[in-house]
Amino acid sequence: MAKKTTRKKRSKTGARRTPVTPSAGLAGIDTAELAAELRRREASLGKIERKREKLLAQLEEVEAELAEAGALLGAAGGVPSGRKRHRNDSSLEDALVDLLNNTVMSVTDATEAVQRAGYRTTSPNFRTIVNQTLIKSNKFKKVARGQYTAK
Repeated sequence: MAKKTTRKKRSKTGARRTPVTPSAGLAGIDTAELAAELRRREASLGKIERKREKLLAQLEEVEAELAEAGALLGAAGGVPSGRKRHRNDSSLEDALVDLLNNTVMSVTDATEAVQRAGYRTTSPNFRTIVNQTLIKSNKFKKVARGQYTAK
C-alpha cells in the first residue's frame, strides 16, 4: 500500500502571501516634523548632561566615604579583590614528565606523587585532570590499563 503524502495547506482563497511594506516609520513623517523632533531632543540634551554630572559628583562622594571607612574598591572598579590563585613553577604536564621519567605509575599514584613533589592545586577532582593530561599528551606512553610512563 502506498504511503499517503500530505500537501502544505493554503488559505481558502488560495492566494499566496505578499510581503508587507512598512507604511509607518520615518517614511511616513515629513521633514518639518523630523527637524522639530531633533530640536526637541537637542534641547533636552543639556538637562540630561547636567543630571549626569550631578550624579557623578554624588558617586565620588560615596566612594570617598567608603575609602574613609576602609572598604577600598579593587582595581577593577567595584570588583572586590579576592584571594589570588597560586601559580605553579611548571605546568602539570612538565611536572608529570619529571615524575614519570623511567617510572611506571598508576593515575592515582601519579596524582599523589605530583602533589608531594610540590605541585599545588585546589581542584576537588585533580585525579581526573591528571588522567586527562596523561591521555591527551604525547609525552606519555600507556604501558598497561591505568599505567603510564614518560616517553
